[in-house]
Amino acid sequence: MKSFSAFTVIFISLSFLSAHTYEPDWGREARVEVGENRSNIYNIESSEEFADTVRAGFIHALHYPVSVTGLYIPYGPLINLLEAEHDNALRRFIQRATSARAGFSNEQEMYEWLGLSPYNDIDAEGIYQIPYPGGLTERPSFHMGASIVDTPRGKGLTFSCATCHSAELFGQSVIGLNNKKAQANQFFVMAKKTVPFIPSYFFQRATDATDDERDMFRETKQNLRSVGAIDPQVLGLDTSLPQVALSLSRRSRDANASKSRFYETFPRVNPLDRFVADSKPGVWWTLKYKTRWLSDGSIVEGNPILTNFLWNELGRGTDLDELKQWMEENPETIKELTAAAFATQAPRWSDFFDPVQTINLPRAKRGEKIFNQSCKECHGQYVKGWSQNNPYMSLEEKIETIEVRYHEKTPVKNVGTDPQRWMGMNHFAEDLNNLEISKWMETVVEPQEGYVPPPLNGIWARYPYFHNNSIPNLCALLTPPDQRPRVFIQGPSQNPETDFSFDCVGYPTEDEIPSSWWANSSAVFDTNRPGLRNTGHYRMLLDDEGNEKYTPSQKRDLIEYLKTL
Repeated sequence: MKSFSAFTVIFISLSFLSAHTYEPDWGREARVEVGENRSNIYNIESSEEFADTVRAGFIHALHYPVSVTGLYIPYGPLINLLEAEHDNALRRFIQRATSARAGFSNEQEMYEWLGLSPYNDIDAEGIYQIPYPGGLTERPSFHMGASIVDTPRGKGLTFSCATCHSAELFGQSVIGLNNKKAQANQFFVMAKKTVPFIPSYFFQRATDATDDERDMFRETKQNLRSVGAIDPQVLGLDTSLPQVALSLSRRSRDANASKSRFYETFPRVNPLDRFVADSKPGVWWTLKYKTRWLSDGSIVEGNPILTNFLWNELGRGTDLDELKQWMEENPETIKELTAAAFATQAPRWSDFFDPVQTINLPRAKRGEKIFNQSCKECHGQYVKGWSQNNPYMSLEEKIETIEVRYHEKTPVKNVGTDPQRWMGMNHFAEDLNNLEISKWMETVVEPQEGYVPPPLNGIWARYPYFHNNSIPNLCALLTPPDQRPRVFIQGPSQNPETDFSFDCVGYPTEDEIPSSWWANSSAVFDTNRPGLRNTGHYRMLLDDEGNEKYTPSQKRDLIEYLKTL
């Protein structure tokens, strides 16, 4: 893997710094000048201060900072339970209640089952230099996204932003990359099936919990009553949207979404209990170019980090008055995490693969012309190093993207992809907007028709494609919808020789799928299931008569170009 100095790429775009820090424009009329970006979202003048702010933000992304969060798992008792004998009564109860779906029997297996990525080595460089939380100087045994927090009642385990917004890619963990293996939603479902039915005294006796840890468990059990959890259709997708909606249906319909024993027992009916609106977690490094945040573009105003906190905590049964007070008292934490999310950079092809061996430069240049004819209008334009016509450039420098020219105001387009995600927003946007905390945050959610055509930097690492992960690789993306793979497997991204298609950029399909992948039924992607259709996004590749504009060779040229973004 090619190496480069820590935070080097973050400072590339600091040329637009102003003389002072300011509050970003989170309004619906916010714009980003074409060719500019907001990687330094607060315009911090000092490069040293900027680096410190981003580093602190990464720590918050890894170690969840919201101290009033509603769900803490007592850490010591959890470890005791995992290490207990198989005849432990509580362990047997959980296995029966969850149909033994939790395939782990110790802490490390739990992190692997959850799909959490390990920390990189301490000598990793550039964007792969991920700080260790808690001042640790040695690689942590816990994985990214697992937050072991000191609380007044002892150590509690909860999950941070990195659970869904970091992933392992061919031996390196990448902050800001969507996690293809995360099972946090399934963990909530397991908790709903078991925790409310475990008497606190039984929990204490079966796990050797202290009185304080028993009280932590009791509080978590109470907060779970306000949580509506739901399984995703397939591994790699996230059900935060329905979880927030179904959690709101378990609260009073007042401005503070107050806790209600009545609605916890008899929740209001919401179509998202059955209507599938799954989607993949978004990558962070495109934030700097955009003015709309979710894949469906429905957040039209407000800081996306504040919105993320609100949605997380609604899905954890947290008291919203306490959450608002925490937000008011911790503006620096919010600023740091926001700065880090906007400063993340995309992994480059050349970080992992030798471009001399894997990039055909003439083909990529031809692909650029095709892209600018058919894709630029929606996804923006990418200025390449080769455009400088410098004969002394290395191939790595030639394929570098030196400027992204995206829209001033992020558009939303309906290109015929599965509509259920954007349709699902209609079933709780009004309740969200009516909350006092939403008005205080100045966050507004408005359902859209379609999805944001995102910037494509780092697109090679973002497979499978579309908001619902229904396209395994770029070959399938450039294939007529009725000929795309109906079934594929979202396998690991560990060994590029077996887990990755160099020609098609993404998952191998059909006969090239490793046989061992079929053992994981939760990773089998069936596009016939609700919300998982692989339709649309093809009209731009057809001429006025409906015929394909590009030959197979030209499509390979386009894919070669996309590798370099």
